[in-house]
Amino acid sequence: MKAEHKYEMIIFWSEEDSAYIVEVPELPGCMADGSTYQEAVKNAEIVIDEWIQTAKELNREIPVPKGRLNFA
Repeated sequence: MKAEHKYEMIIFWSEEDSAYIVEVPELPGCMADGSTYQEAVKNAEIVIDEWIQTAKELNREIPVPKGRLNFA
């Protein structure tokens, strides 16, 4: 696993989309989906890599993974 993949992922089933949805809260707009849980996580790892690459190309700050986030 790449260091970039240490970001928290929120994974849930969407009846509307008939797919698993993955959100990466620390990377704004970073989301992926898949027909299986494993496919959704794999796709999220690809999207995380792409998000980071784009941020580097645009000289934007890349958040440091914080690990588990707390939601109230």
